[in-house]
Amino acid sequence: MSAEPAPAKNYKDTVLLPKTDFPMKADLVAREPQRLAKWQEGKLYQRIQAQSKGKPTFILHDGPPFANGDVHMGTALNKILKDLIVKSKTMAGFHAPFIPGWDCHGLPIEFKVVKQAAGLTPVEVRQRSEAEARKYIDIQRNSFKRLGVFGDWENPYLTLNPGYEAGILRTFGKAVEQNLVYRMKRPVLWSYGAQTALAEAEVEYKEKTSPAVFVKFALPNDSALVIWTTTPWTLPANLAIALHPEFEYTAGTFIHENGRTEKLTIATSRVEAFSASTGFKLDAEQPVTKLKGKDLAGQEAQHPFLPRTSKVINTLFVTDDTGTGAVHIAPGHGADDYQAGREHGLDILSPVDADGKYTAEVGLPEFVGKHVFQSNEGIIALLEEKGALLGNEKYVHQYPHCWRSKTPIIFRAVEQFFIKIDDIRARALTEIDKVTWLPAWGRNRIYGTVESRPDWCISRQRTWGVPLPVFYTAEGTIIMDTAIIGKVADIVEKQGTNLWFEKDDAWWADAVGLPADTKRGNDTLDVWIDSGCSHVSVLDQHPELHAPADMYIEATDQHRGWFQSSLMMSIVARNAAPYKSVITHGFVVDTSGKKISKSDQGAAGKSAKPMTADHYYNTYGADMVRLWVASVDYQNEVPFSEDLFKQNSENYRRIRNTLRVLLGNLHDEPKNQESKNPGSTLIDRWILERLHTLTKDCVEAYATYDFRKVFTLVNQFITGDLSSLYIDITKDRMYCDAADSPRRRATQAAIREITETLCRLLAPILAFTADEAWEHLGHADSLHMELFPQPNPDFAPSEDAATAVDQLLQARAVIQQAIEKARQEKKIGSNLEATVSLTLPEKGFDHTVFGDLGTLQEFFILSDLNITKSGTDLAASVTVCTNPKCARCWKLLPDVGTVEAHPTLCVRCAEAVS
Repeated sequence: MSAEPAPAKNYKDTVLLPKTDFPMKADLVAREPQRLAKWQEGKLYQRIQAQSKGKPTFILHDGPPFANGDVHMGTALNKILKDLIVKSKTMAGFHAPFIPGWDCHGLPIEFKVVKQAAGLTPVEVRQRSEAEARKYIDIQRNSFKRLGVFGDWENPYLTLNPGYEAGILRTFGKAVEQNLVYRMKRPVLWSYGAQTALAEAEVEYKEKTSPAVFVKFALPNDSALVIWTTTPWTLPANLAIALHPEFEYTAGTFIHENGRTEKLTIATSRVEAFSASTGFKLDAEQPVTKLKGKDLAGQEAQHPFLPRTSKVINTLFVTDDTGTGAVHIAPGHGADDYQAGREHGLDILSPVDADGKYTAEVGLPEFVGKHVFQSNEGIIALLEEKGALLGNEKYVHQYPHCWRSKTPIIFRAVEQFFIKIDDIRARALTEIDKVTWLPAWGRNRIYGTVESRPDWCISRQRTWGVPLPVFYTAEGTIIMDTAIIGKVADIVEKQGTNLWFEKDDAWWADAVGLPADTKRGNDTLDVWIDSGCSHVSVLDQHPELHAPADMYIEATDQHRGWFQSSLMMSIVARNAAPYKSVITHGFVVDTSGKKISKSDQGAAGKSAKPMTADHYYNTYGADMVRLWVASVDYQNEVPFSEDLFKQNSENYRRIRNTLRVLLGNLHDEPKNQESKNPGSTLIDRWILERLHTLTKDCVEAYATYDFRKVFTLVNQFITGDLSSLYIDITKDRMYCDAADSPRRRATQAAIREITETLCRLLAPILAFTADEAWEHLGHADSLHMELFPQPNPDFAPSEDAATAVDQLLQARAVIQQAIEKARQEKKIGSNLEATVSLTLPEKGFDHTVFGDLGTLQEFFILSDLNITKSGTDLAASVTVCTNPKCARCWKLLPDVGTVEAHPTLCVRCAEAVS
C-alpha cells in the first residue's frame, strides 16, 4: 500500500497580521472622560504653559459667553474654534495661554430671578442673580472641559469679580475725565416688558402687523398736510411735521369715491400711491398749486385732536418711497424726531411710563394708564370722530423687539446717561483699518455700524449690574467726578459692587468724602460696558496676557456687540483697538435657517430636536463634535441637524480605523531601529513624499485658521494615498515577508513616521483620539506636549518616485478594468488568480520601474505579469493563471513547491517560516 500524503500544514499562524490594543470601537462616551481626568490630574494645561514659556506669545482673548442656559451647538462651535486656534498655535511653537471668561450681569439673569419671586429687595435680587450666574458658570465650564477645550478653568475671569468690576468703574472714570459722558432726556430703545433701556445689540427684529393711518393736520390756508404713520399711539406726542425742503408738493382738492372732499397738500411723487391707498383722487378740474417743501416751513398746523399746533419744519431725512412726503415728528419717541426737535427748538414730550402706559401728560384723560399698543384703535377712533382720518390699512413690517422679554420695544424719552460717540468715532474708524478682519467683509460691517451709530445709552434701570457711579447733591445736581469714581472703584475692588446696594447714601457719602446729604444714583451700567472692558480687567491684569490681544473671534452679531463695545471702551482706555485681528464666524442654524440660541432651548420642550452640546458629546463623543466643527465652513452660516451631524461619523470611523491598521502593523517593530528608512523602496519613498506635502499644507492651513482644509487634506490622504494605495500595496510584504526583511522594516519605519505625523496633525481636532493613538505608539507623555511636525526645508520631493507612481497608477487603472471584466465573466475570483499581459505604448512609460517585475507585481497586487511595448495605447488582457497557489500568501507562483521542507509554499514564504 502506498503511504498517504502528509496533511497540508496550516501556515495561518505564521502570517504577520496586524496586532494592536487600540480598540476598533471608539467608545468615546466612556473613554473620553477617563482621558480628561488623566489630563486634569497630570495638570496638562499648566505643563503646556510652563513648557512654552519664553516662546513668542499668541493671545486669543475669550469673548465671554453669558452665564445662563446650557451650552448649545452654537456656543460649542465658538469655543471649539477658539480651542483649535489655541492648540494649533501652541503646536506651532507659540506660548498661547487661554483664560476663559463669563459675562455675569445683565437682564436675562435678573429677568429670570424676578419672575421666580416677586417683591425682592435689590440686595436679594443681586444675591439670587449671582447664585444663578455661578450655577451656569459651573454647568458651562464642565461642558467646555468635556469638549476637550484647554484653558485655565480653575481661574476664569468673571465680570462679577470685584477686581473686574473695579476695572469697569476706572474705565468709566476715564470716559468722564475725557468729558465723554453726559445725562439728558432723550428717546431710547425701551423695553416695557423688562422695564429698562436697551442697547442696540439687545434688540432683535421680528415681523409685526401695525395699523397704518393717513392723518390730516389743518393749515391756516384751508388746506391740510397729510402724514402717514404706523404708530398712531405716538400722535399725542406730535409737535411738528417735517417736509423735505426740495420736494415738490401738490396742493389741491381731493375727492373720495364716497363723495367726501378735502383740500390736501401731498408730495407730488406720492399722490398716485395715496389715492390707491385711501380712495381720495386729485380733482384736476379744481385749482392745483405746486410748491416746494421750503415754501411751507415755519407754518403752524392744527393738531388733529389736541388744543395745540404742530410746527412745519424742513429736514433732509424725509423720503418719498412710502407715506405722503410729510413726516409726523414726536421728539420724545424717535431718534430722527429727537434730532429734528433739537434743531428746531421743540420740547421733548414723552407721555409714557416704564410699563408702556400713558401718563397724564398725554392730554387725553380717558387714555391715562392704558398701554400704548392697546391704544392704537382708540386713537384711530378719535381721529375718525374729529374728521382727521383719511385712510386706515394694515402694514406688515420688521419691528424691533426686546431680546429677553420678546415684547415689541418703544422709543421713549427718559433721563439717561450717554457716551458721546462723535468724540471718539474718528479714532475708532482709524483703528478699525489697522486691524486684520477675517473674512475681509468684517471690516465693512463694523465700519458701517460705528460710522452710523448714535450716542451710546449706557444707563440701565436694573439691579443686577455694575452701579453707574454718580451722586446727586441735595438739590439734585449731578456729581460725576473722576477722583470720586476712583474712590468707588478702590472700595469695590476690595468688597465688590453689592456694597453699593447694601450700604446707605450716608455711608457712601462719607466713604468718598461728599456731604452727608448726598444721594447715590440708582442706575446700573449697560452690560456691554462690562464685557467691553475685558481688555482692561483681563488682558491688562494677567501677567501672561497682553493688550492688544492677537485675536478676538465671535459670531456675526458681535460687530454691533462685543467687537464694537470693546473697541469703544479701548479707545477710551488706551486710544487704540484692543485686538490685532478679528475672526467672524457664522451662526449655527437649524435646517430651516433659524439661528440656534439658548432661549430656544428652554422654549423648545422635549419634542424638539436637541440642540444642546451635552446631547451630542454624551451620545457620540466630544471628538465627533470637534470633527464636526473642523469640517464645516465656519465663516458662513452653519446648517445643523442630528442627521447632518451623523454624516460625520463615517469620517471619524475612517480616520480611527486607519490609525488602528497603522498601529497594528507596528506590533513587532524593533525598538531601536537604526535608520528611519532602512533601504526604503519606491512605494515608501512616494508615501513619505506625500506625507511631507500633507504636513506642509496642513501646517499652513492651521496658520490661516482654515481647519476645514486640514480636515479635507487629512481625509484625502487617508482615503486615497494611504488606504487605497499604500496600505493595500504593502499588505503582502507586511503580512508575508520575513519579519525582519529589509523592505518590511522600511515600510514599518515609514508607517511609524506616518502615524506620528497624523497624530500630531490631528491633535488640535481629535484631541482625545489622537492622544490615545499617540499613547499606543509607546509615548509616555501626552501628545499635547508636542509640536507640529516640521516640514524639512531641505526636503526635495524626488521627481523619480512621483513620476513612477503616476505612471504605475495609469497602468493599474487599465489592469483593474481588465481584471474586473474577467471577474464578471467568472474566469477568475481575485487579482491573484490572473495572468495579466500589459502592453505599454512605444513612447512614454519608460521609467525604470517597468523593468522591475517584483515591484510591478506588488504594486498591481498580481501573481503573474507579462509586459510588452507596442502601439500608442496602454492595454491589458487577462487569462487564468496556471501556476500553483502558495498556501501562505495565496499568490499563484511558479516556485511554489520548490522548497522540499514546505511543498505548499513559494520560496519567499518558505524562507519566512524557516
